Amino acid sequence: GINAEYMGILASDPPRYMLRFVRSVPVRAGYRLNSTIRQMSNHVEVGVPPPAQPTDTIFGKIIRKEIPAKIVYEDETSLAFRDVNPQAPTHILVIPKKQITQLSKTEDQDEALLGHLMNVARKVAKEEKLEQGFRIVINDGVDGGQSVYHLHLHILGGRSLKWPPG
Repeated sequence: GINAEYMGILASDPPRYMLRFVRSVPVRAGYRLNSTIRQMSNHVEVGVPPPAQPTDTIFGKIIRKEIPAKIVYEDETSLAFRDVNPQAPTHILVIPKKQITQLSKTEDQDEALLGHLMNVARKVAKEEKLEQGFRIVINDGVDGGQSVYHLHLHILGGRSLKWPPG
């Protein structure tokens, strides 16, 4: 494959944009560069490599109420809140309170929690009156566009969503 040595996404308007430098991003033969970077409405989303060890994330700070969020649902194992950079009229994130970095890192013992997160997404979509439909998205890893390494489900709705995504 091809290697993009220093790929920088420059931003002039934080916080809508973030400055990120991704070193040695692999671009496989036959894939376009935007398999790792994709334009989504008014911002660029970059899949970044996972940390070597699980680290605290912005979602951990939201769970502990250290930073504000527009919370729409909370129970003993999960939290749902509005995305600060919505990609649809309704864009809500559902997260487990347990630190899990990625869906691909879950284990069989996480089965009940994973099912619970899907059920929370269903409840939230109903509360948000998304009767016409909605989409659930989980980004996993660099190629999946994951930028925060705390498992999260995106609920997108409120408009007709196109296929294929990304």
